[in-house]
Amino acid sequence: MLETIRNAFKVKDIRKRLLYMFVMLIIVRIGSQLPIPGVSRDYFLEFFKQQTSALNFFNAMTGGSFTKMSIFALSITPYITSSIIMQLLTIAIPKLEEMQKDGEDGRKKIVEFTRYLNIILSVIEGAAFAIGFGNQDLLQEGITVKSVTVMVVAMTAGSALLMWFGEQITEKGIGNGISIILMFNIVSGMPEDFGNLYLTFVSGASSTTNGLIAAVIIIGLVVAMVAFIIVLQDAIRKIPVQYAKKLQGRKMVGGQQSFIPLKVNTAGVIPIIFASSLLSLPVVISSFAGIQPASGKGASFWQKVLKVCSQSNWCNFKDFGEFKYTLGLVIYLVLVVFFAYFYTNITFNPVEVSANIKKAGGFIPGIRPGKPTTEYLNNVLNNIIFIGAVGLSIIAFVPIFCSGAFGANVGFGGTSLIIVVGVVLETIKQVESQMLVRNYKGFLSE
Repeated sequence: MLETIRNAFKVKDIRKRLLYMFVMLIIVRIGSQLPIPGVSRDYFLEFFKQQTSALNFFNAMTGGSFTKMSIFALSITPYITSSIIMQLLTIAIPKLEEMQKDGEDGRKKIVEFTRYLNIILSVIEGAAFAIGFGNQDLLQEGITVKSVTVMVVAMTAGSALLMWFGEQITEKGIGNGISIILMFNIVSGMPEDFGNLYLTFVSGASSTTNGLIAAVIIIGLVVAMVAFIIVLQDAIRKIPVQYAKKLQGRKMVGGQQSFIPLKVNTAGVIPIIFASSLLSLPVVISSFAGIQPASGKGASFWQKVLKVCSQSNWCNFKDFGEFKYTLGLVIYLVLVVFFAYFYTNITFNPVEVSANIKKAGGFIPGIRPGKPTTEYLNNVLNNIIFIGAVGLSIIAFVPIFCSGAFGANVGFGGTSLIIVVGVVLETIKQVESQMLVRNYKGFLSE
């Protein structure tokens, strides 16, 4: 990776693109420090200290902008949500599906719809946060038309600006602008998290030996997680496809062999995001209403449900009475597996793939075209989805277990690591492909 980056800086055009990306990311971090007018950061910092870990993942995705209540507090999460919604609607609505298959013009239309949906979601989320925080007396002027409007406008403008930054990085940088901003936000909070781990387990250890052992375990666990994510992200199942020879004029054409690459982790990080969001939603909404998770005789049924949904109460081995709330972790892992199957099945259509293979005169060796091919693809897909879902469950489980059992509270988790590793790998591939194109151009010009 370092060799690729070093070689990339030797190419003038790629160097300009990389520098442009770095400048845009610096602007993003500067904007993350600019507070929304009319809010007090001290109030918000005190409020978030009292909350559970329900907002940790959201705060990690915003690079700490959310707890600081900066103009980028929503970050690009509304755009990511709108992109997922549009992707699902494209499958559900035939008109949008035709538009997507209509070439560049159709895809531009879908991108335009995604932008509009991003603004709508930003307004809704901004209004929800403004009213919710106003009910908690976190706004200096309380819930007034002025304070709510200022907060909504600032959050919406910040989200729209980040969306534009991402598109500019994609066009004038090295691609994947939205993903790069998301990765940069997550990475920006990691030094503080590793510093907290050092203070808790290394410098705070009872002896130097215990501190060294803790440091080795932490480093080894992080390296093992990253290596496992790389293997899971790059793992594919190649399904061979043989194309029959046919006569065109006086020549025989075709006969070549290709393959269909099916990623083991076809759904990517989407299942973990969906599962986390679904369980965190009741906790976040209840916190705005002043209802906190609780246990014991005086706790209501809903407060106990909130405690099950809160990740901070999972894997607590120190108190057996609290360990029962680890049921939430079981529900969480079941949801991860469910969304892995759900998302993959709506984004990959074996019937359509089988029909396309048949139209092109191809077939899978040993499998008849048509329905048998569809059934074969379904069986293979279900098997690799299960492997990918188990891999995602392991990645999601390890940070939660370490947090509950050992108190290793960090802002990033398995989801954040998958995003960071995936974006880094994809960015390196983008740089290598651009370098390869320029090498071809140089060869042709000579």
